[in-house]
Amino acid sequence: MSEEKITLGVFGGSGFYSLFTEAEERVIETPYGAPSSKVVIGTIAEKKVAFMPRHGADHQYPPHLINYRANIWAMKSLGVERLISPISSGSLVKEAAPGDFVICDQYVDRTSGRKDTFYDGPIVTHVSAAEPYCPQLRELAVQASIACKIKTHAKGTVVVIQGPRYSTQSESKWFSSQGWTVVNMTQYPEAHLARELCICVLNISLVTDYDTGLIEQVEPVSHAQVVAVFNSNLNKLKNMLAHLIKNIPAERKCSCQNVLSQARG
Repeated sequence: MSEEKITLGVFGGSGFYSLFTEAEERVIETPYGAPSSKVVIGTIAEKKVAFMPRHGADHQYPPHLINYRANIWAMKSLGVERLISPISSGSLVKEAAPGDFVICDQYVDRTSGRKDTFYDGPIVTHVSAAEPYCPQLRELAVQASIACKIKTHAKGTVVVIQGPRYSTQSESKWFSSQGWTVVNMTQYPEAHLARELCICVLNISLVTDYDTGLIEQVEPVSHAQVVAVFNSNLNKLKNMLAHLIKNIPAERKCSCQNVLSQARG
């Protein structure tokens, strides 16, 4: 396989390895240490795509210990300009039922202690996070979900918690009262770090459960439940990704590529 530029990247779980019928693995060194895993490179819709399991090939890294900077840097080093970021999530609103997809347009950061910038100086750099997700990719994702007949919510806010524990009932009720849509443990700083490197980011939240404070007497969420629902949605997600990737144009018609122009004095 040639060393051609690979402009599309996907983060996800180990179940995504079956995205490719043939694939090449690459070990990538970064200034920030080792990424979660080797990068797997294959073809979808006649386009080269780089894939990495964010939790590691054996799901060995909990969300608070993922080396997000190394993962994003590895993708950028391959030439990735657009990053698709599917995640499992708990629903904070009754309208987003388990099995639904949410194309988030905002996030709220409730994490702590994570390395969340590439710009530690000496040049002070303030990258705007006002619109963290690429509007062009979001529109294409909604179109792809319609074509694949997947129940999808075209916008929403994901609140990112530190993990690895799940929320208390009081926390969950608070998140829901704020009008936030889903809860997850990995979207921050992943999405912002990609933006800092001028990469377009698309979030696809796969709803696996109703979070514990949303509905009276809902059973506390379990990891086994999350995995089971996520896996049941895997084929739907793969079909959507294939349709989406096929229709992503070569030209980026968004401002994501220019975020650094307003970030420095």
